Amino acid sequence: MFEYLFYMNFILASSNKHKLEELRLLMPDVEIQEANMVEVDENAPTFLGNALIKAEALYKISGGTPVLADDSGLCVKAFDGKPGVRTARYGSEEMGRILESEERNEYLLKNMENIDDRDASFVCSLVAYFSPTRIYTVTEEVQGKIMREQAGCGGFGYDPVFYINEAGTTAAELTDTEKGKYSHRGKAARVMNELLKNIK
Repeated sequence: MFEYLFYMNFILASSNKHKLEELRLLMPDVEIQEANMVEVDENAPTFLGNALIKAEALYKISGGTPVLADDSGLCVKAFDGKPGVRTARYGSEEMGRILESEERNEYLLKNMENIDDRDASFVCSLVAYFSPTRIYTVTEEVQGKIMREQAGCGGFGYDPVFYINEAGTTAAELTDTEKGKYSHRGKAARVMNELLKNIK
């Protein structure tokens, strides 16, 4: 048992149950609890900025409980890095409603059907927020390409359309262990795990 366990009880600044489950697998030495996340205006221009906004908001309403926050998204080279921080809302303004994951994937594939440059990256920013003056952050990315059709039934979000160069397959075709090794969130969680081990 690690000496720092007392400090490693977090509430997650997200209502995404898939993200909660994934982070629990990726960070087995900390306890991550689900929280009723309040609506916040994620208006920062970066993933890290938005993760910090969510972490601070939940920290305040929780009465000072340590918070783990994640903000991540897809950056497509042909779209000048978009959808970026608007990844979860991609296509919603154009369609007039919030799209489901599969609908967003199909919308992305349709917009890229005549584009040869498929290069893209997935970025993840993780924040461990203990107090306003004690904050630890990690940002990682994984390079890949946008498929021409969906492949795989694992994962969530854009996983079926994102081909990870290093893995040689889509994120949706990876096992949980492989995803921990190759994904953007897996890479960020590994760094955060090592960082937290050194916190007293």
